[in-house]
Amino acid sequence: MYYVTTYLSPLGGLTLAGDETHLVGLWLDGQKYFMRQLPEKFSPGVGLPVLDEAKDWLDRYFAGGRPSCSELALAPAGSAFQRTVWRFLCEIPYGETTTYGALAKKTAAAMGKRSMSAQAVGGAVARNPISIIIPCHRVLGADGSLTGYAGGIDKKAKLLEWEGISWTDHADSARGNVKQTARQGKKGSAR
Repeated sequence: MYYVTTYLSPLGGLTLAGDETHLVGLWLDGQKYFMRQLPEKFSPGVGLPVLDEAKDWLDRYFAGGRPSCSELALAPAGSAFQRTVWRFLCEIPYGETTTYGALAKKTAAAMGKRSMSAQAVGGAVARNPISIIIPCHRVLGADGSLTGYAGGIDKKAKLLEWEGISWTDHADSARGNVKQTARQGKKGSAR
């Protein structure tokens, strides 16, 4: 049986889902792939310890604390490849970032492969079912751009700012697009 509850964050509404012992999902309102892994039937999760612990984690995070993924019992549903990528996301420290390319190299090494495409890793990052807690917002494009975030680039930028990573908008003159690029802040660094 799965249970669902909501949480009002500085980013807006969040939906949390869990079974009796594990957090299985955390989605921003309107997020791509919203609640995709859950069965159609679920119950209200009021008072369920695993969801209360996740809410406490979020309270501490949004109060400026630095809670770790490892503090919660997480069980994101996905392929072995996706779970490997998500495990590496949990290793990105608060206030720091990495790139899709660096994450692809690390994932390839862990899977015994010579190389792996950053796009494949990006697909796994995009399908992370436990946003914020599994920090997919800390992954940037090779040039530091705030590419791809299932919850919306504006939310990704706010989460990075929350962690002390500043970013700026700049025009991509070749295509006339606006890029949002992270810059190394006091607490953050692109790696």
